Formats: sequence, C-alpha cells, structure tokens
Amino acid sequence: MAITSAFVLYAVTWFMTMFIALPIGLKTQGDVGEKVAGTHDGAPANYNPKRKALWVTLVATVIWAILVAIVSSGWITWHDLDWTANLPPVGES
Repeated sequence: MAITSAFVLYAVTWFMTMFIALPIGLKTQGDVGEKVAGTHDGAPANYNPKRKALWVTLVATVIWAILVAIVSSGWITWHDLDWTANLPPVGES
C-alpha cells in the first residue's frame, strides 16, 4: 500500500469514526434542563471536543491498523471486491 493510500484510508477511517462517535454520550440542553438563552434545546450541554477527538483518534488508529494489515497481507484484494468481473487478471496491464 502506498503512503498516499494509507493516509487517505486513515482520514476516511478517522472521519467515519468521528461521525459515529459524535452522538455517543451527548446530553442536550433540553435533557439537562439548563438552557442557555438564545440556543436551541438540542444544543449540546456537555460537549468536550478535545476528549472526543482523542478517543476517536485512538479507536480510528486501531481500526486503520487492522485495515492496513488486511490489505497489505493480500487476504482481501481488489479482485475479491470486483462483482462485475471487469478487472483484468493479475499481471496484465
């Protein structure tokens, strides 16, 4: 796997993990009952972006390492994912 591919895979993994983790443990101002004037009831009351980013980075790094190991080992190749059978055989250009 090229370094660019590894970087793109990490970025995609990190953002997907962040989007999944954003609502986990989130309490809204409406849930807590302490609404700040001028905000919506659905606004977060206890959001800590540094802590969330740290956890997401740790989890995404583990997921990324597993994905890199799978791709680098050859256990899953692009030909395994080619449902249309349009890719040329390995070794041909």
